[in-house]
This record gives sequence, structure tokens and C-alpha cells, in this order.
Amino acid sequence: MAGLNEQTHEKLMRVSTATLTTAMFKRGLRNIFLQGVQRLRPGPNMVGAAYTLRYIPAREDLDNLDSFADRENAQRKGVEECPPDAVFVIDSRQDASAASAGCILATRLQARGCKGIVTDGGFRDTPEIAELDMPGYHARPSAPTNLTKHHAVAVNEPIACGGVSVFPGDIIVGDNEGVVCIPLHMANEVADEAAEMTVFEDFVLEMVKQGASTFGLYPPTDPSTKDRFETWRQEKRR
Repeated sequence: MAGLNEQTHEKLMRVSTATLTTAMFKRGLRNIFLQGVQRLRPGPNMVGAAYTLRYIPAREDLDNLDSFADRENAQRKGVEECPPDAVFVIDSRQDASAASAGCILATRLQARGCKGIVTDGGFRDTPEIAELDMPGYHARPSAPTNLTKHHAVAVNEPIACGGVSVFPGDIIVGDNEGVVCIPLHMANEVADEAAEMTVFEDFVLEMVKQGASTFGLYPPTDPSTKDRFETWRQEKRR
């Protein structure tokens, strides 16, 4: 996958967005979870480099059905140029009153090897998009054509999505809770830490289910916690 080594990709496929936000908070990044964006259908994690589309408000003299015939139409051009293994991220200004895309374009992205599609607006044809192998994230269903509210103006430039700055090539990770954006230069170290955090949190959860108090356990301020964790880890081969 472009921009990621295989080990980092595999780690990001196994960690939660909640854990990733904590790992990034430790590095001073607070605003990396896309607000108001939900997955259409539960499934495995989505991981890929951001390929972006930006909308501005529609204008009646420009946004008509004939505009789709223009090969420079940014929406259609973006879909046809999105590289394999990318996540197509759409800046819809958090406006879900018209569709950001529909099933035909989403299906085309899947056929091109895209790893997912994300918008802070809405999709039309959501029952069909939900059935694709490629995950989709949006704010809510929206049947009206994008032309009623959105003018596609830029492809693969910095955007805002869900209140988060997304730069082309940033690593987008989605799970069944939501979507986070990881700056590419941080991806390896964040993935390493998140993977380690996940192992420890699995240990903590098992202990809590067995009746343990969280005091001294989470965070591990009791010196014995680390010893018990190492023993558990060896037994579980984690």
C-alpha cells in the first residue's frame, strides 16, 4: 500500500479508532476524529491513504445535468483517477441536504480497488452502497442529486471533513465507531503504540470481567500490574 509498509497496515487493521485517538493525543493531536460520520454497515477496519474531493456551494448557472458530460468535472474525474488502495474522502461542508455521491460512483471506486469512501455529507442509494464490499461512511442518507447543493471544485487537495483537516496521503482508518485521520509521517509510530495499547487493554478488560478494580490496573500504577500483564501476555502469546 502506498505510503505504508505491510506491518503498519496490518496493525492499523486490528486497532480501534478509540485507541488511535489516545495514541495521537499523547503526541498533541486532539482533532483527528471525523465528527458526525457513521459507517453504513459494520465490518472489518478500513485503512488507506486519503484521496480527496472538495465541494463548494452549488451555483445554478454551473451545476446542471449537462455538467456531468464534462470530463473535467471534478467529481467524475476524481472517481476515475482515485488510485487503488486509497480512501476517497469528500469535503461536503457537513451539508447532507444533497448527496455527495451514489451507488454508481461508489461501485466504480470499488472496482478501481479503493478501500473506502467517506463524506461529512450524505450518500444516495445507501441500501446499495451498504451492500458493497468497500465500506462507506457518511452523516445520513440524502436522495437529492449533488447538483442541488454541491459544486465539485478540487481533487486531491487539502480539505476539511467532519471538522478535521485532511491532506492527500494522510492515513485514514475507519472502524465500526468512526473514522480517524493520521498524518502520514506519524503512521508507523502511532500504529506500533496502538497495537501495544490494544494488547494491554485486552488484558485489562479480562481482569475487569473477572472482578478486578480499575484502581492501579488502568492506568497501571500498581507495580504488580505490569508483572501480571507480562505473565498474561506470555500465556496468551500476545
